[in-house]
Amino acid sequence: MAAAGVAQPLPTALVRRVVTGVLDGERAGASLLSITFVSPARMRALHARAFGGPRLTDVVAFELPHPDLLAGDVYVCPAVARRAAAELGIPPREELIRLVVHGTLHVLGHRHPDGAWRTGSAMWKRQERYVRAASGRRP
Repeated sequence: MAAAGVAQPLPTALVRRVVTGVLDGERAGASLLSITFVSPARMRALHARAFGGPRLTDVVAFELPHPDLLAGDVYVCPAVARRAAAELGIPPREELIRLVVHGTLHVLGHRHPDGAWRTGSAMWKRQERYVRAASGRRP
């Protein structure tokens, strides 16, 4: 877990617990994941390099090829998470946890449709179960 150009927005132990909860819940074997918190400028640059346009987004995840284990990098932008949390009326901590879970699920190969349909997808429902568990909320 690292912060690139931003203060560490979640305790490392919490991020580790969230990722481990998802990996255990998904019965993922040996894994190597990095979670990095980045500034808006860094997120735009990552998005431009990976997807061809400097769009500001909340999370980007990359599956990395490795023959013997699951590997991936997850980048989370706390500034975008804080804005989303304010719009949704939820604690920023919960939204940051959601993005860590979301990115981890993408590294595991889960996908969702774009647009409004994403919140009804199987991936989204799975994500919200992990968020509730990590946030200590009941279903």
